[in-house]
Formats: sequence, C-alpha cells, structure tokens
Amino acid sequence: MEPGQTNPPASKEIEIAVEKLVYGGGGLGRWDGRVVLTPFTLPGEQVRVALQQEKTDVAYGRLLSVLSPAPERVLPRCPYFTHCGGCHYQHASYEYELAQKEAILRETLRRVGRIQPPGRIEIVAGPEWEYRNRVQLHLERRRIGFMSAGSHDVCPVDRCPVSSPRLNAALGELSAMAHDRRFPPFLRSLELFTNETGVQLNVRSSDRGVAKPFFDWCAERIPGATTAPVEYTAAGECFRVSRRSFFQVNRFLVERLVETAVGEARGDTALDLYAGVGLFTLPLARRFGEVSAVESEDSAARDLEFNAARARLGVRIHRAAAEAYLDQADDCPDLVLADPPRAGLGRHTVARLLALRPRNLVIVSCDPATLARDLAALVGGGYSLEQLTLIDLFPRTCHIETVAELEFVLSAA
Repeated sequence: MEPGQTNPPASKEIEIAVEKLVYGGGGLGRWDGRVVLTPFTLPGEQVRVALQQEKTDVAYGRLLSVLSPAPERVLPRCPYFTHCGGCHYQHASYEYELAQKEAILRETLRRVGRIQPPGRIEIVAGPEWEYRNRVQLHLERRRIGFMSAGSHDVCPVDRCPVSSPRLNAALGELSAMAHDRRFPPFLRSLELFTNETGVQLNVRSSDRGVAKPFFDWCAERIPGATTAPVEYTAAGECFRVSRRSFFQVNRFLVERLVETAVGEARGDTALDLYAGVGLFTLPLARRFGEVSAVESEDSAARDLEFNAARARLGVRIHRAAAEAYLDQADDCPDLVLADPPRAGLGRHTVARLLALRPRNLVIVSCDPATLARDLAALVGGGYSLEQLTLIDLFPRTCHIETVAELEFVLSAA
C-alpha cells in the first residue's frame, strides 16, 4: 500500500458530477476536496460510484450507475466492454471520442509541458472497428481472452470488434482448441499478428517451451498460421516482420501515418531513430540522398537490414540504442525522425538533439505526457512547434498517437 493510501469500506458509495475526461480513460469528478477518477463515464454526467482507493488528493471509483447520461453516450458494440480491459470509450460516439482526445492532448501539453498548442490540430481517423492487426491473448483454465479491466484475471472472449476479421477467425479456432487435451496447459500468453492473409503466432519468453507439434496443430486448424516472418505491404513498400519485431497495429492508417510523418520532406541527409523494421526508413531513403537508421532490438534490426537490401536502398543501419548512437554522432542531418517507445525521447536524447540541431525534427509519439515533456525541452532549446497531427491509431481506447513537426529557428539563450 502506498503512503497516504487507505482502503475505504466496500459500502462507501458517492455521487459525483463528471467534469472532463483525462488521459487513461477516466472521468474526473470531485468529492470531499479530492479528485475522483472513474472509468466509463463522460463529461456532464451525474454518476454513482463505489470508491476503490483513496489517496491524499485523489480517489478511484468504480461506476455503479449513470444517473444523468450525457447526450453523447451510446450503447457499446462489444458485450465484454467494461469487463475486458482493452477498450475505454465504446460508451461514447466516435466523433465525440475524437474531440475528447484532442482536448486531452491540448490539456496535457499545457499542464505537463507548459506549451501552448497550435491553434489547429489536424485529426486523422479511419474505421473505428476491425482495425487491429495484432493482439495479445491470455489464457487461464483453458479460457482465452484479454486481461480484465483493473485486474490480472482473464476475461474470456469469443470475438473482439476492434480486431481484424482474420484475427477473429483465429481467435475462434484457438478457443475451440483450448478444450482439447493437446493444448499446452502451461501456455499463458499467445500473440497474433496478421496481414489478413497469414497469421503469425508468437509466445512470451516464459512460454517458449511450447513444442513444435502445437504450432503444427495450429497450422492445421488456422488458415495461414505460421511462426515465420510475415510480409506486410504498407505505404508502397513491402516489409518483412518477424515474430519479435514491432509493427504498427492499425491496418487502415499505416499509410496515413507514414504520409504525415515523412510528408514531402527531401534533402541530403536524414536520420531515423527507433527505426524498427523500416516503416519510415524506406520512404525516407527514396527522398534523401543518405539515410541512417538506428535500431537496438535484434529482431527488428535484422528485418530492417533485409527490407532495405530487398528494396535496393542504400541505408546505413546502426544496431545501437538511440542514446548511444547520438553520443557518437557529430554530423547534423537535415531531418531527424524519431518514433520512440512510450517513455519518449528522454532528457539525454533531447540534449543530444539540441547539440546536433537538425533543421527539421519529427516525433511520432504514443504518449502525450512524455511528448509534452520532450517538446518543452526542445522548444526551450530553440525549436518551434510547427504542426501537430493526432492520428487515431487506437479507436475506442484511451491511447493517443501524435506526430509533432518541429523546426529549429534560433539558438538557445
């Protein structure tokens, strides 16, 4: 238990007015001088909640009933919504969800980064259903599904409305197979990735003792099932994606993401940090005379090397962490494109970028709080935030993907 935290009686129920949504999916209300965060609520609603935790200045609630619903509230499409922990906003119209995500992004930039966001933030959206090309399934007592909201228990599902048709077909087959005695009883997690032709199977490190006969059995039952790399076509390029390599999960918006991040940029030199399998590297290499790509994860780096060689593009590939590469870099590229993990660039990488001072810098971010922190340091060091684009790669969830375009305009004071 954290300092200042108490466990309230299970019967403690309160009524609050929801003021706004915050990053993470919860609705913010106030009670007894404290903020109360409650999921599955909407601004303007009067709700009844049961307090789950109380800290010094914040409490967490479980929604019991909506006393006064917002006009934007809709019936969720998924019967597992509020039980499965995957989606956060199926109770709102999609147009309202997008508006709320923009408001959350603006508020986070102001609160965390002390940055005034641009007057206009472009929003790029696609189909809100059947968009996911990758899912991680969890298994418990021969039940297959996703983690339940707020717990480590498995919520069994037979279909996921945000997953692609091929993934849902595979999920149905696996659910039937799980009741067969041949199914490995110790298997706790299974990841599926698809290009809508094949289905790639991967397990976590703790489950890698799964025998080859199990995967052969999956190949018999699931059309296109394989443990081999998958060929994924996106943005006019073909990418080999191995089991442990990252690739964007929204099958409808990959091309729009590349178009937004790379755009019409051209020049002599470009640097792609956290390059992955080369989603941005290959398009950059067709627009710049010389491109360097930096990737530290072995599987992704091997795929990157393969993809660049197959496309016959002269890319300089560096198997290194971004921080280590930048420590040795002394040439200033015309453009740096960075797609960091959720932790963001971080202080050290930002400091090295400020020392290099590339004229143009593009950050692809999956976390508005770490983006706001990084942008604050970059703007303070002489960069101007020219454009923000919210690309909704994760409809019906609280996750926010942002492309920030910056230009170096003056020396730091």
